Amino acid sequence: MPAEKLTVLIVGCGNIAGRFDERRSADALPYTHAGAYRYDGRFLVQACVEPDRQRRQAFQQYWGIAQGFTQLSDVLGAGKHYDVISICSPSAAHFQDLQLAIKLRPRLIFCEKPVTYSVAETERIIADCESLSILLMVNYTRAWDPACRSLQADYAAGKWGALRSVMGLYNKGIFNNGSHMLDLLSMLLGELHLQYAGRTVYDFFADDPTIPVVLEGGNSVPIHLAISHAADYAVFELQWVFEQGIVLMEAGGFNWRVRGVEDNQEMAGYRIVQKGHFQAGEYEQAMLRAVDNIYRALMAGEALAKSGRDALQVQRLCAQIRQSALPSQGDIQDL
Repeated sequence: MPAEKLTVLIVGCGNIAGRFDERRSADALPYTHAGAYRYDGRFLVQACVEPDRQRRQAFQQYWGIAQGFTQLSDVLGAGKHYDVISICSPSAAHFQDLQLAIKLRPRLIFCEKPVTYSVAETERIIADCESLSILLMVNYTRAWDPACRSLQADYAAGKWGALRSVMGLYNKGIFNNGSHMLDLLSMLLGELHLQYAGRTVYDFFADDPTIPVVLEGGNSVPIHLAISHAADYAVFELQWVFEQGIVLMEAGGFNWRVRGVEDNQEMAGYRIVQKGHFQAGEYEQAMLRAVDNIYRALMAGEALAKSGRDALQVQRLCAQIRQSALPSQGDIQDL
């Protein structure tokens, strides 16, 4: 007997909604909401919302979506109901879109990060969802990345010995890409404590600067997050320095490098880090596993790997970093 299909509304028709997958082969593992829902097969995307008429129509045509709306209030006026609503609109529009989505009473909302730019607004959204028994899942994708989960399990099992330090490199905003990195770090190290926030750099978003950060994780592990400029290139990398070697996540998780330790053959008594080997990551599986989590949560009561409350904890840290950061050079010149 075929599985029951869950109905979906996608809000926003940009890259993460579906456009990234429109440029890829049809059999490639999906990176987007629309792509994952279609690939999974247990969902039916019935409608989308997008104020840009040309973009909306192109999105509908490519993904075979029957209805398109200019704004979410139009969906409310039409009296429609959907099991799942994906919030893929720009981050600044999330609070308003989430408020309207809640009025539609879906069973689950799958929201891109950050939930909002305000801790108070995110707290309100979470409270409203909980009061109506609406599940809220936030797309911190590495929660569903098998390679990240394997590293988490290896660390917990002591496979690499003690963790000495972590170094990261990111750009494109502390609330946007930075929060992805903080969420992943908290998966392994638990609660993170801010030690220092450096100078703000506005490299992409006018309201979300990129900020160098020093943190401390569980077992007093030092964490240093350096930055680059989004106008130069995209980057999201982490280096885990263990007692028994170094593990590097590169290209956002598409590539990994593992470097063990060996005796130095030329200098007796010294141990050195090997050149190591590269291996393909499993990040491409993340979106499929995310929508599988949605289906199982709604049909079998499975726990969400990344709930609204999980995202709120990360957002509070981002807000603390932003508040503690030094002003940008431009801000200093303006004083």
